[in-house]
Amino acid sequence: MTVIPLGTPRAWAAVMSAAGHRCHCTGACGNRHSKSDLHCDATTDHVALLAAPADLTLSPTAAAAVPVAELLAWCPDCHRRATARQRAADRERQRAEQPEPPALFDL
Repeated sequence: MTVIPLGTPRAWAAVMSAAGHRCHCTGACGNRHSKSDLHCDATTDHVALLAAPADLTLSPTAAAAVPVAELLAWCPDCHRRATARQRAADRERQRAEQPEPPALFDL
């Protein structure tokens, strides 16, 4: 069932070859993948894997500029969950960096 994307077949093939045609996720998605040796068992034989950077919070433009050697293979489920987790952690980090607003009686 290997599905090669139209826009970047060479880059996709290089990423899949480097990943052994298997999703690289080892828990970034929140799943411990305990049934498959702590590594996602999705392969190109069963799922249309994606090639994406490790930092899933990058804008599409920034993600397109990531060198092929730094891209990782992701199954759609791990990619979606890891993206959500990274974005939530990024929002929390930004919230924690914001100065606390003045209290009512701190005038």
